[in-house]
Amino acid sequence: MAYVTVIAMLALIEYLYFGVQVGGARSRTGVQAPAVSGHPDFERVFRAHQNTLEQLIIFIPALYATAVFASELYAAAAGVAFLIGRALYFRTYALNAEKRGPGMIITAAANIALLVGGLIGALISIL
Repeated sequence: MAYVTVIAMLALIEYLYFGVQVGGARSRTGVQAPAVSGHPDFERVFRAHQNTLEQLIIFIPALYATAVFASELYAAAAGVAFLIGRALYFRTYALNAEKRGPGMIITAAANIALLVGGLIGALISIL
């Protein structure tokens, strides 16, 4: 479980980094807390950060379920894909929201792979 734990911790560090970027975007654009709108540059960074949180809700339990019931190596590989997808998503969304598609596709593929792996592994374990 060490590999998937490293991946999970890296995902959380990535999320924290994105949060720091939100703070920087606030400073650059003058959007004062608690406002979450007001400047398109800020809003793109904020939304990319929020979307990452939404994806983490799926990712972390699915990562561990797949590692426990299917394969830790498979889970870790999908986890690496998730990290790459999130980084690409965040970078492209922050610059131009219309270009976020490839990062979202990689993220979604990784999450689907983990959901399927965890579900099938758990079902096999039951049977």
